[in-house]
This record gives sequence, C-alpha cells and structure tokens, in this order.
Amino acid sequence: MSKSRLHQLSELGQSVWIDSLSREWLRTGELARMMDEDAVVGVTSNPTIFQKAMSEGGWYDEQLKDVLAEEDDLKEIFLRLAFDDIGEACDLLRPVWDGTQGLDGYVSLEVDPHLAYETEATIEEAQRFHDTLARPNLYVKIPATKAGLSAIEEMIARGKNINVTLTFGLDRYVEVTEAYIRGVERLVEAGGDPAQVNSVASFFVSRVDTETDKRLDAIGGHDHLKGRLAIANAKVAYQRYKEIFSGPRWEPLAAKGANRQRCLWASTSTKNPEYRDVMYVEELIGPETVDTMPKETIEAFQDHGEVRLTLEEGLDEAKQLFEELARAGVDYDDVTRVLEEEGVQKFADSFDELFEGVRAKRGELVSA
Repeated sequence: MSKSRLHQLSELGQSVWIDSLSREWLRTGELARMMDEDAVVGVTSNPTIFQKAMSEGGWYDEQLKDVLAEEDDLKEIFLRLAFDDIGEACDLLRPVWDGTQGLDGYVSLEVDPHLAYETEATIEEAQRFHDTLARPNLYVKIPATKAGLSAIEEMIARGKNINVTLTFGLDRYVEVTEAYIRGVERLVEAGGDPAQVNSVASFFVSRVDTETDKRLDAIGGHDHLKGRLAIANAKVAYQRYKEIFSGPRWEPLAAKGANRQRCLWASTSTKNPEYRDVMYVEELIGPETVDTMPKETIEAFQDHGEVRLTLEEGLDEAKQLFEELARAGVDYDDVTRVLEEEGVQKFADSFDELFEGVRAKRGELVSA
C-alpha cells in the first residue's frame, strides 16, 4: 500500500499536528483514525476550538449535569470539561510521545487569553494546568506578548513544556527564543534535566497575508506583492531558528540534552479563495518543524498536496520581499503588532462566547 502524502511529508522531518479537538473525535475514534491514516502526531486547541466543540451536539451534556451540581463559576465549569478532553487526548497520544522520545505526541491547552498581559497570573494558570493534568505530553500555550515572554521563561525554568502561541514578527520571535534559552539555562543551573522539557514557537501564518493584502489593496497597484509575506516571514524565521539553536551559547545546553524549540506553522488554512488551498503547507515543508492543520486542510493535502522540501527555497526572494513591501508603504512592524493585538482579542472573544455557551447549556439542562 502506498504511503499517504502526509506520511511522505512526515518522512521529511516535519510533524503533522491537527489544530482541533472535540469529545466527539475522542469517543468515536476519529482522532485515532487520523493518527493512523493522516500521520497526525499532535493536537493543538484554543478557546475558539473549544467554543465550537462545546456548542455542537450533546457530547458534553452528561458531564455538564454532574459538574453543575458542584460548580457555579463558568470558567471552572469549562475547565472541568476541557481537562477531561485534554487528558484523554494526552493518554491517546502518549505512545507517540514515548516512541519519539518526547519530540511529538503533545496536546496543547491555552491559558485564559484575558491574562495575556499579566505575567504572574499567566504563570499561576500555566502551573495549575500542568499540576492538574500531570501528563508529560501536555503543552500549555502562552501567547508571545511582552508579558508572556517572562511567563514562558519562568515555566521553562520550572521544566514545564510550553507552546508559545500567537507569534507573528521576526523580532518578537527572537525574543521568544531568548526566553526559552534563558529558561533552559536557569533549569540547568538549578540542577534540572533540560532533556525533559520541550517547547514550540507557533507562527500564525495565513493571518499575515490577510492583514498585508488588506493594506496593499488600500494602497493599490501592488497586486504582485499579495499572498507572499506569510510564507516569506516563516522562511526567514526558520533561518533564524537554525542560527539561534547552534553556536557557542546553545551547544553546551545541547550537550546536556536540551531540545531545540521547533517552529510550528499554525493558521495554515487559506483564507483567500483565490489562493491554492494547501499553499501554507506546501511552501513550508522542512525538517525539525511542525505544521498544525485544520481537518479540511489535512483532507485537501491528502488529496492533492505536493510533497517536497520547500522551506529553504527562494530565501533571497523572501528577504527582498520585506524591502519591496516597505517601498510600497506597508509597515511590517505595524502589521505584526496589529496581528498580535487582534489575535489576543479574538481568543478572548471566543472565551467569552464559550462562557455564554456554557451558560445557555446550563439553562437548557436546568429547565429540562
């Protein structure tokens, strides 16, 4: 039997994760099927994903009835439900984690996005998630805000796995890697084992083109620059990754077993219907990376995706694009600033919608 396109992609050193989770997938065996047939070796979740999962069908009704008998706080009700899903998914993926010596097999749970600008509160919640779930293959997601950077460093120093989410700009990415490396250095200084901690830096890809294209449309006359910055941004970030995780500072940590903080490509579905639906997968295939895809992108790539090493193709053109966009009047730093702020706000809005959904479901169950 021939290998699927995603199995071929995996053989090139890129890990396939899926950017969604639901109790339905866990209980019907759908996630297990994707692990087998689609080479899925990791799961990411966020407030938007849980909001969608919990609003559809009655998969959470039975547990919700039990939780409502003990808990009134909407956030705590949500966390009780989410912890069960995340824990079950971690257990399902544990053999992958064991088999890859901790490289893959992770499931990610995001801290409350309302805490994105509060360092200490983020640390407290991240620690709570790790303590409650107590799974070695749990990733807690912390956003790459300025306040998040200190929380990332602290959690890594405590030996906890962190998925750094909402990374957009290259300068901020360098700060993210610095927070990780400082955390690893502190862990080693305290006598900890750096081989036991892992991290990924999640770049939200398609949103970069969405925002940039909008600005190019407003300027006019630069259609040839549209749909290109997201991929160029990721390609340049990967070169930074290779430079940062080598050399005199990193090598002593690597000798002690420290793991590189891999780049993860997120937001990989194509938002513009004029673009090829798998472009954010096809153009970013390279070793020591992760691509987390929505289910529809997994299905599209399995159907017609092209598999080859592309992540280091066209680097000169990628670097030149930044200059071309600047000459056209697009402020890259402002694009990434806006995207970070909007990203945090979108997740916070989803969290609020999720609470409203829990409140509505509670009303339905009480009246029933």
